Amino acid sequence: MRARATGGAIALLGALFTVNASAEDKPLRIGAIDAVLAVPAPAVRPPAALLIAGSGPTDRDGNGPQIKPATLKKLSDALVARGIATLRYDKRGANGWKAEFGRIEDFRFRHFVDDAVALTAYLRDSGKFSHIVVIGHSEGGLVAILTARRTPVDRLVLLATAARRQGDLLKEQLARQLTPEMLKPITEGIDAMMAGQIVDPLPRGLTIPPVLQPSFASAFTEDPIAPLKLIEQPILIAAGGRDRQVPRRDFDALASAAPKAETLWLPEMNHMLTDVSSEADDLAAYNQPERPLNAGLVDAIAAFVLR
Repeated sequence: MRARATGGAIALLGALFTVNASAEDKPLRIGAIDAVLAVPAPAVRPPAALLIAGSGPTDRDGNGPQIKPATLKKLSDALVARGIATLRYDKRGANGWKAEFGRIEDFRFRHFVDDAVALTAYLRDSGKFSHIVVIGHSEGGLVAILTARRTPVDRLVLLATAARRQGDLLKEQLARQLTPEMLKPITEGIDAMMAGQIVDPLPRGLTIPPVLQPSFASAFTEDPIAPLKLIEQPILIAAGGRDRQVPRRDFDALASAAPKAETLWLPEMNHMLTDVSSEADDLAAYNQPERPLNAGLVDAIAAFVLR
């Protein structure tokens, strides 16, 4: 049965699970991935959550070259305070491209999933945790879905996650920003890339170099709905009404694809999982690491993991 909860009810429930726990980040190298593990003390075999960041060269804290919201760091701290271990990591490309990743032009979206699978296996094989939860934010939700299809996990959490191919979502986002004249050649270029073609020369406004287009196309064409329908583990889907990147219809489509999932809609929450009051406030939140995450969201995740 689907549970649709309000922020207040979830906050009350989540408060029951709050404990006085703290931990220091323990640096790890798993394959070529730099990660940090935080285990609450003095917990014995607590649950563990793998935190998967959104799009772009995003680091373990949820920060990128242009934005510094510290979304994953804040989520990690909040979960550890509630007795849940976390493992978060630098995505490929964060802090530069490593030689261990191979040639950047050979990268494909499946390599993000490979990394998440390896990190999930590390948590599971350590024997230190009671159960493993994969939590994906934005594009990380797609990685989380595909990870749950490839390796055993106990639960899945999707935060501000799209229900469409990323190429289709990108075209919609651009349509809100560009004139029809500017938009048309860009969308045609994206469509060509998604069809496996190389776009050269590039139309004005499309800046993906030909050598990297197969890499981007591998992300643009992944569909989250088909694999989500096959997942049998418990799922929590959460999103916010102030999210200007992923609209309400994606939340509804994910819920329809996973009818047994618990769902949480938070009207004032934005894509960075914080409450905002206006468009200007939303833009500011992308570079305010001190701004707290939505309290109802944190409590809902903790309650779902600990249940």
